[in-house]
Amino acid sequence: MTDRIQAAQDYLKRGLVPIPIPAGQKGPRLPGWQKLRPREADLSILFGSAGNIGLLLGEPSGGLIDVDLDCEEARELADQFLPPTPAVTGRPSAPGSHRWYFADVETKKHADPVDKTMIVELRGTGCQTVVGPSIHPSGEPYDVLNAEPARVSGPMLAACVEALAKAVVKARHGEQSPPERRPQAAEVRPCGEPLAQGEQDVERRAIAYLAALPPAISGSGGHPATYTAATALVHGFGLEPDRAFHLLLSEYNPRCQPEWSERELRHKVEDAAKREHDRPYGWLRDTPAAPAEEYPDVDLSQFRLCKSEPEPEEPDRPDDPGPIPDDLMRVPGFVGDVMEFCRQSARYPSVPLAFCGAMALQSYLCSRKVREEGGLRPNLYMLALAGSGHGKAYPRKINSHILGQIGLAAAVGNQIASGQGLEDEMFVHRKMLYQTDEVDNMLRSLSSSKEAYHSMLLAMLLQLYTEADETHAMRTKARAKGQGEEIRGEIDQPGLVIFGTATPECFFQAMSPKLLTNGLFSRSIIVDVGKRGRKQRPRDVGAMPERLIEVAEWWRDYNPEPVHPTTGRKPDLGDEHPTPAVVPYEGEGFAVLDELGTQADDEYDAAMAGGDRVRAILWTRVCENATRLALVYACSRAHENPRIDREAAEWASRFARHLADRMLFLASSHVAENPFHAECLKVLEKLRSAGGELPHSVLMKRMKVNARDFQQIVETLMQQNDIEPDVKATKGRTRTVYRLCRVKEG
Repeated sequence: MTDRIQAAQDYLKRGLVPIPIPAGQKGPRLPGWQKLRPREADLSILFGSAGNIGLLLGEPSGGLIDVDLDCEEARELADQFLPPTPAVTGRPSAPGSHRWYFADVETKKHADPVDKTMIVELRGTGCQTVVGPSIHPSGEPYDVLNAEPARVSGPMLAACVEALAKAVVKARHGEQSPPERRPQAAEVRPCGEPLAQGEQDVERRAIAYLAALPPAISGSGGHPATYTAATALVHGFGLEPDRAFHLLLSEYNPRCQPEWSERELRHKVEDAAKREHDRPYGWLRDTPAAPAEEYPDVDLSQFRLCKSEPEPEEPDRPDDPGPIPDDLMRVPGFVGDVMEFCRQSARYPSVPLAFCGAMALQSYLCSRKVREEGGLRPNLYMLALAGSGHGKAYPRKINSHILGQIGLAAAVGNQIASGQGLEDEMFVHRKMLYQTDEVDNMLRSLSSSKEAYHSMLLAMLLQLYTEADETHAMRTKARAKGQGEEIRGEIDQPGLVIFGTATPECFFQAMSPKLLTNGLFSRSIIVDVGKRGRKQRPRDVGAMPERLIEVAEWWRDYNPEPVHPTTGRKPDLGDEHPTPAVVPYEGEGFAVLDELGTQADDEYDAAMAGGDRVRAILWTRVCENATRLALVYACSRAHENPRIDREAAEWASRFARHLADRMLFLASSHVAENPFHAECLKVLEKLRSAGGELPHSVLMKRMKVNARDFQQIVETLMQQNDIEPDVKATKGRTRTVYRLCRVKEG
């Protein structure tokens, strides 16, 4: 199955209508393409050859709308004008150029009135948009539309797009004509429709009430103050949540220090609308009207919540659960034996490094041999983060030696140069163990490069991981003129396992928001090693116990294929189509993993509601990661009779939960969205490294920035309640120190 067919199937399953587009083009060529409604059986015909994919917009795809940001100014201003949506796509030279929604709205284009160039298009029924895995005429790959678009009001979306276009025109040319009188906030709805006279009166009173409320000041009860204002609008004055949000944004937010983001204000309004309150609904609206000057003192006690409801908490950075505990890296059987030899023999013994290497080896040995009842395979992408001189090479030497002793040395790879090269190697060996040092170099290329082959490598890593239980159809290779049609190769149930290592600093410098959200980060088992082990006398890998070689040989020779009824023999598992043995669940093993799946769903829903895409994507893979880990655990503990019981499932669940929490903390602490954010994260990291506190002069020297930039950084962090200043008396004078607002104990 080609990538194009698979992508078309995925879109169709989500209720979106895919249409074929010729390779290197942006528009369809099929007559009557607007009326095309392919079924799944049609996809192999429509998308079987090379080419691009478009999605029909509007009614055919359930109201799918594309806001096409055609210019750089529109993309820069989009966050200020357009509703938030998880579904944002583009291509390397135009990131975020398409924002996706579900709405009932007509197509409308907004062009520059001076030079007639397109600014932004609101694209609906009758239009189509090219999506990944297509290739732009320039050679750049389009992003795949993976996330679910937000559902919004059609008139509101149209008004937002129009406001965005006007802002771009104003930024380019200034005011082109005398400005018309704009309706006041209390005279129009967010979509631009006029309010009735009675509604205007209520909103004018609501605005006067907001003016009498104290503003939100960071560090001085800012969250409760804003929640009070939201409650007054949606419950006291009975305004619709969307209208209440716009009044908060225009009338209250400018007085707050600092101003809230639109996402934070929406959360406050939604929370106020859902909770129960002591006062009846509309109690402010239904009291006799009062002029604005009669609201000098607002009794905030009137907004007390029901006692059973907790007050809203301030959103904080994720807590640091600490590195993976040693007890979570104790796996009985083969993995534990390999780890023990590594710890006894390495120059710098390390439990995390030994764990990652041994888990990768066990994962490789049982790959294409076993599966769990739901079809998941044991293939793992293991990544150990360790500083220079930690002895990262020794676990790789152990793995290479064991596989060399059983005749599988050719299946061990070192560097992954390209997606094409990786695919070719997998075609030859069917399963491979890649042991790659300085994996951050590869991630940096994937994150920043606009070259198509880097995107192809990222796509290949994801495909081979997700297609471990199916057949991977290889790419079509170029051939000389006059040669016959090439038969494309297939890899049935590819068994790719990765054991990568990197230094923590280089790894997180290489990470980006793009890599955090594309799926590779959430599928990887990333273990930070921490301190280097104490030096000891090393041993040669050839001195390992013979039982390690014997277990590896058992896995090499293990053939779960049924006996052929005619020949009376088992086929070689190295054949094209293996039939892995099913590792059954036993006791409460399935129930434990099922409970984890329910928690993962809840965490995902909460993350999406809060607009946290990284957290949402991480939790989508927690249950899958735990299931793969439980499968490897079972194979290690009893290779001749593996079972996923309560012990295996609980270990895997605890590990996967801790891993998700740790990755969220590390991502929030190290991965920056822009250069200024990177400097802010650097300050927090330096304070953490120093125990949570540093003097002003010391911190500034370590940051290596000028005084003005340093002051902007620390002021931003103070406003975000990440750090706080303190004045300490010393001999002769006082000095300022900065400390983290929350220092995790233990």
